[in-house]
Amino acid sequence: MKSIPSLRRQLLAWLLLPQLVLWLVGGALTYRIALISAEKALDQSLLQSVRSLARQVKPIGSGLLVDFPRAAQAIIEEEPEDRVNYMVSSPPGRFLIGNLSFAEPPLPLRPGTPAVYRTEQNGRTMRAVVLDLPYGEGDAQLLRVQLAKSYVARDRIARELIADLLAPLLVLGLLLSLLVHAGIKRGMQPLTRLEIQLQQRSPQDLTPLELTTAPREVHTLLIAINRLLASVARNMVQEKRFINDAAHQLRTPLAGLISQTELALEEESPELIKVRLQKVHAGAQRSAHLLNQLLMLARSGAEVPMQPLDLAQLARAVAREFSPRAVSLGVDLGYEGPEQAWVWVLGSELLLREALGNLIDNALRYGRQEGAGHGESTVTIAVLEHGPRIELRVEDNGPGLDAALRDQAFERFWRGSNLPGGCGLGLSIVQEIARRHGGEALIEAAQPPSKANPGGSGLRVRLLLPRLADASEARA
Repeated sequence: MKSIPSLRRQLLAWLLLPQLVLWLVGGALTYRIALISAEKALDQSLLQSVRSLARQVKPIGSGLLVDFPRAAQAIIEEEPEDRVNYMVSSPPGRFLIGNLSFAEPPLPLRPGTPAVYRTEQNGRTMRAVVLDLPYGEGDAQLLRVQLAKSYVARDRIARELIADLLAPLLVLGLLLSLLVHAGIKRGMQPLTRLEIQLQQRSPQDLTPLELTTAPREVHTLLIAINRLLASVARNMVQEKRFINDAAHQLRTPLAGLISQTELALEEESPELIKVRLQKVHAGAQRSAHLLNQLLMLARSGAEVPMQPLDLAQLARAVAREFSPRAVSLGVDLGYEGPEQAWVWVLGSELLLREALGNLIDNALRYGRQEGAGHGESTVTIAVLEHGPRIELRVEDNGPGLDAALRDQAFERFWRGSNLPGGCGLGLSIVQEIARRHGGEALIEAAQPPSKANPGGSGLRVRLLLPRLADASEARA
């Protein structure tokens, strides 16, 4: 099993590793700066020493007087590991005094101006300084004074500087690392508390999580988790409602089917058996219709993808699908709305088609004119534009529904007619689909009240859906 990386370790690595790299780079730069500073101090010391030594050699007439006591020589040579090599020569290169012979300097010299350079003596790299001084009549002769010193003192000074500088930085780095570790531990506490809350919860507990002292990033995570919990809770409620509704509504039809089959098994007459089987068939159709309605009701509350669609085109297509049935029932099924213009909404074609199909089915089933003396039955599908909202309307000129009963029409399993075939879920499905699309479903009389019909006549069901804001993108 692949190991899961730790967020705390990753944060420590990303915070402490750059700190370590910067400390090492800073140490290297500090050491380099210390070497340069120590070398400058060494050069300054050599320049002072070469001038002091030059003052010990005085011209007298055509000769030179060397005033270099043994005590001064002992001071120069007292440190074996960092002794000073020196030589006085005149003319340059002709040894007068000193403790070591020097080679010719590798750079051009100007009389009276000292020059510093690097040289090799007895296998050791040393820092050397040379000074040419004219003397005698007309400055015709030159006195050369040369000193050289190893880099032991320079390296010692550099090490002392680096120790004095980096030791406090190392202590501060360790303290900073401890503070970073403590800060990360403290910053991870909200996640730890969130983990404890989730571990202590039962699978059935879908209430929102609370973590009021959490930082903004953890609050964002909490919001996402609470949204997920709310979605799961809604789905569980939908599933529970579906199971309860299915168990409640299918119990009676299934009992009827069982009783009809038992009676059919006891019958001996083929005609009576056929009658029983016809009742079984009708009961099975009702059960299948009820089950389909329950499934659609459960689907309408689930998460479904939304996409731009032309509501007018969808209405025309569904009207064409129901035209053969309307003709067979003697109902004039018509469409009113734009034929060419686009009427865009953001929705699910499957759900909106189901909602419109339920409305047309109800209108064809319960909205027809019955009996002699009544006019022609009509069902009209309309798509209307009302500014930011689009109206999808289905109305009929049938007997309608009493005003006192219209508020109950959207309740589950409520039926306003005793005609066979319905199960009382059609308008509930329409309302759920309208809410799922951010709209609403309304029911009213198709014709205004009159003396003959105080409650109005016919029935009109309206779906008000929000218009798609940017129709140009949908058209593209």
